[in-house]
Amino acid sequence: MLKRLRWQLTGLYMLAALAFIVLLIGGTYQLLHTYFQQTTDLGLQHKMAHEFRLLGAPVPPELMAADRDWYANRAILFPDKPPPRQEQDHEAAEAPEHMRPSYEDDHAEEFYDGELSAIFVLPLNQQGELIFDPNPYTPPIPPDTAAVAVALEQGYDWRTITLENGTRVRLFTYRLTRDDGPDVLQLGRALFEQERVLDQLMLILLGLGGGSVLVLGSGSWWLAGRSLVPAQQAWERQQTFVAHASHELRSPLALIRSSAEAALRRLTTDTNRTSMLITDIVGECDYVAHLVDDLLLLSRLDAGRLTLERSSICLNEFLTTTVRQVSPLAEEQQIDIHLHHASGHVMADPTRLRQVLLILVDNALQHTPAGGSLTIRAEIHGKQGQIVVSDSGCGIPAEHLPHVFDRFYQVDDARTRSDGRRGTGLGLSIAKMLIEAQGGHVRLTSTPGVGTRVVVLLPASGV
Repeated sequence: MLKRLRWQLTGLYMLAALAFIVLLIGGTYQLLHTYFQQTTDLGLQHKMAHEFRLLGAPVPPELMAADRDWYANRAILFPDKPPPRQEQDHEAAEAPEHMRPSYEDDHAEEFYDGELSAIFVLPLNQQGELIFDPNPYTPPIPPDTAAVAVALEQGYDWRTITLENGTRVRLFTYRLTRDDGPDVLQLGRALFEQERVLDQLMLILLGLGGGSVLVLGSGSWWLAGRSLVPAQQAWERQQTFVAHASHELRSPLALIRSSAEAALRRLTTDTNRTSMLITDIVGECDYVAHLVDDLLLLSRLDAGRLTLERSSICLNEFLTTTVRQVSPLAEEQQIDIHLHHASGHVMADPTRLRQVLLILVDNALQHTPAGGSLTIRAEIHGKQGQIVVSDSGCGIPAEHLPHVFDRFYQVDDARTRSDGRRGTGLGLSIAKMLIEAQGGHVRLTSTPGVGTRVVVLLPASGV
């Protein structure tokens, strides 16, 4: 039980750790992705403002603000480098046209070389046609006429397009306000380098995440074990106490019973009252002895210390023998017992399986009235053998069904044993644990006034 709890705690710790790792990986990736996007957009705006100045066009306020942000960021990243001489751009814009620098011989200082050098410039007319190509390399895309149309109508346009080879390109298109020169400037930057960096980052993060999962898994298992140490110690003390108490109680119970039986044999016929009392003592000794045996068996099952000798069992022979052994008791209680169709083999401990069947049959007989019937059948379904014990007794109310396998749980007087003997409330618990210890399962269904049906599933032999 504690081992299963340890696995559950390990799973909870792992889920919490995985959630943290996923958030960390996702947050890191998203942070870098956002940084790349903002830097790209800011670089395009800075470059656009620079081109506006070169053309002598008034720089829109939003481009001026982006330009200042660009230089402010540069001052933070490169505090030892002097700021650029922006007034040179203004002087160039105010100079006569023949003295203005051209696109081809523009040697203005540009910062963030890795970012700005990747930006291409396309001077376009209103039809989106390239007027001339000022770039030192061939742009990865032709002019985007849809962006030009939007920029002419709204003043500017932002968009990201995907090429046939999968490369994404960020475009910034702006309408010029000069009567001469280009009507529209379209700036763009291919994002494949950024995407390659993001892909590499994702691989690194996934690798680190996988390694972290292994480390956290081991740590979670260790932490769960440490957390359960007090519970494990208490559980072991409890199991030890139950085992020792069971052994210690056996001797005095046996002595009391033997003494009561000896006294009962020596009584004369006129001591009926004393005889009844001693008979009660013997009965109580039997009850307590049975309870002690059940508790000892449960403690061994809980601790996983019960030795099982599993072998292939022929269901037909096994059930035939069992039915023959319990038939006298069924006849005494005027209950018909039938064995229907028993075939196949299962893997189980014969002694413990017989104990389970006797528990189920005894439980059925004791809660089935005279004139009722008890049916046992067995067959193989796929990889499982199925043994079914059904009776025509009083049945179990639905509200009690979830608890019938609980220890010491007994249904109300509606299911009082027909022979008046007290039950310990441990029989079905023991049966369930014995079957589960052999890799099987037990299911119970019942309908009040109709009867109860118990299904035992065990691994089939030779499958």
